[in-house]
Amino acid sequence: MRGVEAVREAFRRARAERRAALILYWPVGYPDLEASIRIVGLLARAGADLIELGLPFSDPLADGPVIQRAVHRALQAGFRTPQILEVLARLRAGGVGIPLCLMSYVNPLLAAGLPGFLEEAARAGADGLIVPDLPLEEAEAMRGAAGAAGLAWIPLAAPTTPDERLARIAATATGFLYLVSVTGITGVRDRLPEEVVQHLRRARRQAGGVLVAVGFGISRPDHAAGLAPEADGLVVGSALIRHAEACGFDEAALAAFVHAMRTAAALPDEGLPADRGSG
Repeated sequence: MRGVEAVREAFRRARAERRAALILYWPVGYPDLEASIRIVGLLARAGADLIELGLPFSDPLADGPVIQRAVHRALQAGFRTPQILEVLARLRAGGVGIPLCLMSYVNPLLAAGLPGFLEEAARAGADGLIVPDLPLEEAEAMRGAAGAAGLAWIPLAAPTTPDERLARIAATATGFLYLVSVTGITGVRDRLPEEVVQHLRRARRQAGGVLVAVGFGISRPDHAAGLAPEADGLVVGSALIRHAEACGFDEAALAAFVHAMRTAAALPDEGLPADRGSG
């Protein structure tokens, strides 16, 4: 089972375990190619439900300093977009079975060649595609290429997105709607905006049953615990990278971080909100 169904099944399994799905982001090639393959495998074994494989790009306009430094180092180490095909194949051969979604800006995908590149990526083991700098009005061709390859399309929406547009964006999702928690870039934050819960509830109302995950700034277990009752999935990226750097990429410490975030994503005893997406 791959692609759209694999992504949806990951959310169903998490819900059956009474928790929000834990979605982790890791830039491929960071701190080098071999290390990134080992780390992604570790994250999968430690309890991630889905992993976003970030394709390094020289102008990551949606990302904060932590991810910017990481992707810059990956590029300096020689990573180039076509290498993701090898990475995917090796991860699958190494036993990674959870969904793997590509997170890429539009230029590297265009340079790699569409639709052929997405078809190759799907054959190698990719399940979904996230393109943060592609607005709704310009996404039809990319979305179509992803769909033809069997990849789940995962669009983004901001907290400032009006209701009507939010519903239109959600309607294009075949994987889940990625709700950005802040009007800004990715990054580690001590506190999330107080309005994020209201944004999540509004997104669920407009999404019409589409799964909704929230990201950008989820940095600590208490953040995960506060958002889990409102979201189908939680995306953690910058905090994971910063923790990895702080612990010297120690495997036990990385696994402990994943376990803590997964445990914090458990749902309270009173259960799911009535309008939680059905998947």
